Amino acid sequence: MKTQELLKLLETQKNKSLLFEYTAGKFVGANYHITEIKNTTIDSVDCGGRPDDWKETVIQLWESPLEKDKTEYMNTFKALSILKKVDEIKPMVRDAEVKFEYSNENFHTAQLFVNDYSYNDNKLIINLGVEKTDCKAKELCGVPEPVEQAIESNGCAPGSGCC
Repeated sequence: MKTQELLKLLETQKNKSLLFEYTAGKFVGANYHITEIKNTTIDSVDCGGRPDDWKETVIQLWESPLEKDKTEYMNTFKALSILKKVDEIKPMVRDAEVKFEYSNENFHTAQLFVNDYSYNDNKLIINLGVEKTDCKAKELCGVPEPVEQAIESNGCAPGSGCC
């Protein structure tokens, strides 16, 4: 999800409880705060020697230990007002990928992508997830891509010896 998409989503889903599902069936506690918003620039070189760069918006979520009994979630209006305040001070890049940084005592610190979202009359749920690491220079490094064998119309794959 791009930063501009998140801002628009929060704008259109006004005054709903904002929940984050960080793994299937597990939600960031109602005691969370948005503690930091990072405008980051990644400046990298892959293992094949190719330079790359891109921007990300990283929103940090933190659960306050002093508010463990809290049951009401932050609403979308408050989250949007925090993002707008930050944007006035340090403008966010609208086409940057947005990630959420989160951890708790049972979940390691991770930057999570937005996989999906859903909403109803009173909740907006942002579904987060991890993305596996990958080699960006497989062809330069000699790492073979998995090749799905084509199945001929008679059901035999070329070179399989069945036809």
